[in-house]
Amino acid sequence: MHGTFSAIGFLTRTRRPGRIDMTDILSWLWLVGGTLAVLIPVIWAGLSSLKPEAEITRFPPTLLPRAAVQVEVQGFDKPLSLWNATVDGEAREMAMVRRIGLKAQMVDPKYPGKPVSVDTRSISPVQRLTVATENYTDPLTRFNFLTFLKNSVFVTFVATLLTLIVNALAAFALSKYRFRGDTAIFVLIISTLMIPLTVVMVPAYLVVVGVGLVDNLWGVIIPTVASPTGVFLLRQYMLTIPDELIEAARVDAASEFRIFWRIVLPLTAPALAVLAIFSVLWRWNDFLWPLIVLSSRENFTLQVGLNAFQGEFSVQWHYILAMTFLSLVPVTLVFLFLQRYITTGIAGTGMK
Repeated sequence: MHGTFSAIGFLTRTRRPGRIDMTDILSWLWLVGGTLAVLIPVIWAGLSSLKPEAEITRFPPTLLPRAAVQVEVQGFDKPLSLWNATVDGEAREMAMVRRIGLKAQMVDPKYPGKPVSVDTRSISPVQRLTVATENYTDPLTRFNFLTFLKNSVFVTFVATLLTLIVNALAAFALSKYRFRGDTAIFVLIISTLMIPLTVVMVPAYLVVVGVGLVDNLWGVIIPTVASPTGVFLLRQYMLTIPDELIEAARVDAASEFRIFWRIVLPLTAPALAVLAIFSVLWRWNDFLWPLIVLSSRENFTLQVGLNAFQGEFSVQWHYILAMTFLSLVPVTLVFLFLQRYITTGIAGTGMK
């Protein structure tokens, strides 16, 4: 309840108490517009993932998942779709037998007789609200989606854990030790941000081939562990930790690793949480590098596995939308769990 009142108070806050300024209106428009720009595509994808395959490509599109009503008609082996049509000046529900150009052959589903020809421009399908649960169940049972999900979870978890450890160690050395060339090393690490990914991709792949990690999940994980963004973020945050605290620990005969593990890492938790969120998003959504390294279907990650639903002549949009929407759940949970650290972690990187 307190959180609700806090949110309402934040949204209704104005620049001048009791008065609405132009800046308040622009702020509300910006916040509402930005929220809708992000939220509407997600809602549309979620609702479309529940539509039958034929309804996804229907024009004009519908918001809610609907499907054409199928009826059994005597004399026909397969169910026929039901349509609203005008026959002899009377509005009726007719079953479509076939469609030829602008004409449709239709029969009365209750009293089938000789088909009548109806102009297709004057008919509309009879639809009802339908949830296509098979969009979710089929990939889980028929297309090894759980294997793809397991591989993505493994790659994301292990790569994030190694990223936090490796980048934290590098940031600790660059922020709390003074040695010749420390600034040059830091500048060199940051300068790698300006190198396009496509430039290092071929050499990185040749290294992976040389160590025998092709078509191996470790070949996806290890080259992405060291991150200049992570080193910069953690180093800047560790600079805010007083050196006197570390000196006091050394006086108490604490080892350097103990200082790092028991003092520096706990104090760097907000920045580590921010880096963890970034790392999870990077690894979970990565497509190009796993596509290059992996070749066996049982080793595919989620994003590469989703590409299997796209064929040369057809795209199974109902499966792609369903599994894409389902893949949003893990990263959303991670973000909700760690989002309170984002502001603290990013703000703390510029304090010193």
